[in-house]
Amino acid sequence: MSSSAPPGKIDLKGCARTFLFFIGLVFLTACSHHQPAPVEEQSNATSKRQLNKDGSYTIKSGDTLYAIAFNFDVDARNIADWNAIASPYIIYPGQKLQLKAPTSSGRNRSVSSSAKTTPLKSPKSTTAKAGSSAKKTATTPAKTAGGSTAKATPSAAKTTTDPKSWQWPTKGRVLRGYVAGNPARNGLDIAGKEGQDIKASSAGQVVYSGNGLIGYGELIIIKHSENMLSAYAHNKVRLVKEGENVKSGQKIARMGRNTGDEQLLHFEIRVRGKPVNPLTYLPEK
Repeated sequence: MSSSAPPGKIDLKGCARTFLFFIGLVFLTACSHHQPAPVEEQSNATSKRQLNKDGSYTIKSGDTLYAIAFNFDVDARNIADWNAIASPYIIYPGQKLQLKAPTSSGRNRSVSSSAKTTPLKSPKSTTAKAGSSAKKTATTPAKTAGGSTAKATPSAAKTTTDPKSWQWPTKGRVLRGYVAGNPARNGLDIAGKEGQDIKASSAGQVVYSGNGLIGYGELIIIKHSENMLSAYAHNKVRLVKEGENVKSGQKIARMGRNTGDEQLLHFEIRVRGKPVNPLTYLPEK
């Protein structure tokens, strides 16, 4: 690079220009290699929990029967029947659950030998008296070898009639609708603003309130009858607990964001464990 400075003197202006040129070149090169990666929407990721090789599922800390059933699109009553689990659906850390109807007579309820077999007590269950034919339940959670505990599913709501009316769980337009057979489109994505109210679409009992289902974020599941559930995902804040009875229209959460940083509610309705189109039940806007 040419210089206009007298012989024996340093051209400070020329050096400064050269330095800024190289700084700019490095900046442009760095930006070209750090473009933001596309975000994959995982509202209904299919790889949420892994099955054992024999098709069974081993209960982990924090699991409930309804959460497991929701994860695998199975009716919780069927899982209870196939595994001889009576209401209030007490489960054990390390217990293996069969998720399909048994092929032979008899039911399966195998418990891992490494796990203690003390059950958890449901919030509304009662301890069986000594000498009765019912199995005893403990008042303290069972612990695995690592000290973790599993949950007992709350007592199911004593309702047998499906809801006759539903309401929209929040205000906003539908970004994405239900698509039958598509695990990524099991319900509706309803746009809104972070923090806005999420309401129960119908009366029922909260059977899950947590963040243990991958791809759903902070999730609430409400049981409305023996056949019907509704689910509310990607909440910023959950306002109800498992076992709590809620009224239709009661505020249960505040809207959050999904993995794509969209402000929305992911809403599902399930009948006998299977996702259905919520628009079939919701009133027209």
